[in-house]
Parts: sequence; C-alpha cells; structure tokens
Amino acid sequence: MTDQPDDLRARGRAKMQEVYGFTVDDDHPNSGIPFVEETLTQVFGDLWSRPGLTVHERRLLTIGVACALGRQDILEIQFSSGLAIGELTKEQIDEIVLHLAYYAGWPNGTTALQASIEATRPKEAREPA
Repeated sequence: MTDQPDDLRARGRAKMQEVYGFTVDDDHPNSGIPFVEETLTQVFGDLWSRPGLTVHERRLLTIGVACALGRQDILEIQFSSGLAIGELTKEQIDEIVLHLAYYAGWPNGTTALQASIEATRPKEAREPA
C-alpha cells in the first residue's frame, strides 16, 4: 500500500520535527511552495523515514556531504539541530570537524570549523542568517 500525499506530508513533518526540532506547519509562510512540499514529503516523509539508518547516522552522512561541498549553512543547521536535541555534544562536533578536515580537505574543514563555532555560540550572539 502506498502512502497518500497527506500521509507522507504528516510523516515528513513529524520526521522534520525529530531531525531539526522544528517543522513547516500549514500556516508557515513557505507552506504550499512546491520545493518545500517535496522537502516534507520526499526528503523527510520518505528518505529520512526509511528503516536501516538512524537519524543520527543520516545526520552524520549529511554533515560529511555538506563539508565536502563546502556548505557552511547546512553544517550550521545540522550542528545546531544535533546540539539542540541532545544528539551531538560540542566535543563530538569538534572531533567531527577534525576528522572531516583530513578527509574533505583542510579548506572544507575550515568551513566546518566556522559552522561549528557559529552553531555552538549562544543564540543571541549568532550572525544573522
């Protein structure tokens, strides 16, 4: 039996809440935008909800790819969310950054370092997005 779009969307919202600590509700300004809807239904309702890997394992994979691509914005989101939900500690993030610097290259490691610094700052001291 295949999921109906509303089922995928509900599952996606629940998984997004689990992964990031927030979701896109129906009254969110971006609700209804096709890209956002695909993110909810396909990325979170399907991919992140599949069995076989934990959210933590998927987060680590995402962090690795984001580092290899030099995506500080995605790294900040993953580090911040991991910290907020108690899935990652500051010490673990420091180790992740060092490990990735060797595998993704020092410049990308520097990007990961900057993301980790930003993600571990008190909220009121963070740079505006």
